[in-house]
Amino acid sequence: MPTEPQPAPYRSAPAISAISEWMGDVVDAASFPSHALRFRNSRWDKAVGLDSLDEARWLAHFGRFEPLPDNLPRPLALRYHGHQFRVYNPQIGDGRGFLFAQLRDAQGRLLDLGTKGSGTTPYSRQGDGRLTLKGAVREILATEMLEALGVCTSKTFSVVETGESLWRGDEPSPTRSAVLTRLSHSHIRIGSFQRLAALDEKAHLSALVDYCLSHFPGPPPPADAPGRDQPPVVLMHQAVERMADLAASYMVAGFVHGVLNTDNINITGESFDYGPWRFLPRWDPTFTAAYFDENGLYAFGRQPEAIRWNLAQLAISLRVLVEAEPLIAALDRFGPCYTKAMMRRFCWRLGVQPRSPEQDAALIEAAEVTMREGQIGPFAFFHRHRGGRDAVGPLAEVLADYSPTGEDHSHWRQPQPESLLIDEVEAIWAAIAEHDNWQPLHAKVAAIRQLGEALGDAPAPSGHLPITTHA
Repeated sequence: MPTEPQPAPYRSAPAISAISEWMGDVVDAASFPSHALRFRNSRWDKAVGLDSLDEARWLAHFGRFEPLPDNLPRPLALRYHGHQFRVYNPQIGDGRGFLFAQLRDAQGRLLDLGTKGSGTTPYSRQGDGRLTLKGAVREILATEMLEALGVCTSKTFSVVETGESLWRGDEPSPTRSAVLTRLSHSHIRIGSFQRLAALDEKAHLSALVDYCLSHFPGPPPPADAPGRDQPPVVLMHQAVERMADLAASYMVAGFVHGVLNTDNINITGESFDYGPWRFLPRWDPTFTAAYFDENGLYAFGRQPEAIRWNLAQLAISLRVLVEAEPLIAALDRFGPCYTKAMMRRFCWRLGVQPRSPEQDAALIEAAEVTMREGQIGPFAFFHRHRGGRDAVGPLAEVLADYSPTGEDHSHWRQPQPESLLIDEVEAIWAAIAEHDNWQPLHAKVAAIRQLGEALGDAPAPSGHLPITTHA
């Protein structure tokens, strides 16, 4: 887990106003019958200067969505297209959410406050624009565990129960309703570029590239990269680095997102929008999270392939602005970037010092064999062998040359790993649904954060540069 977020004053930064005329539609939040605060992110509210809000003011902003000072006067439902299970769909966009506000943190990063379940928009497509409370609870758990495991993820910022009864085909109904606010480093998706390319809006596409390069800066392309001075090529290289790292972080976490469509891939490489997610109960590349993923397109082991395919769709969109060759050269970096990210993230989670690429690759292979043959998952494996301990057979031989990192945290002496398998998630929800008992959820969040503390500072996400110039 990254170090505790640094406190910062509230700094409004509605940068999207410069492109909002063609990037989104002004909308209003639904009027809910009631507002009960169920979750407030005590790690991140201070990072954007909102920790001083009392509950009444919090609910005013994150239940009724009254504007934050000097921020967006009304929310924006963002426009985008996307491939959904490899089928292009131009009839999507923010259908039950919107961009509510933009702020800067202590490092100067531009952060978005966006919603899920805040009501209908022009893109709701017969939907009610609502979110079930169970869906909100699941997103709290997913984002907390992913943050602890070093994944670059959105943060669940607030959950407010809203007093409506919802009907859903995939859970017992009627069920309780909620509105969720997430804190993200952008909501610009690959699908945002696809829409502008499909509509042949070249000027707007170029402006969106410039917006991303300005507000989400990253390193320059390699010195020998063709077209390395062209803005679309620069952005493509940054996206490849970011998303290769994201794919690696999913694999090391043993996480299955479930719906890796192009409208769910953020240009910053940040993971977000958690629906039918799962963590692996055992190491199984064919494991799928979504019951409707009948062909296993987004199975655990196919996630790197899926993310690279989505990057190819970004390249196709940017082809409207530049020649194909430099974009293809950028895309070809995905494999090496992914391999490098796998090694550094795997060694970090295992708590050992990296060695050579050949040795680190052999370590990952031995670990996968150990998990597969032992029918265990990543939670158990990394807990049992933290710092290279208690290994036998081929795994012990590979680990013999590795040194542990850091001090031995007391967490690693617990007899069982801190995990988040589906049975645990369902038990936490059952306590809420049947007894309105929120204690198991709060206890789980606290335990997950202790896991993050024991793991220590995670590897920094690839493809980014720090922002220090904004006042």
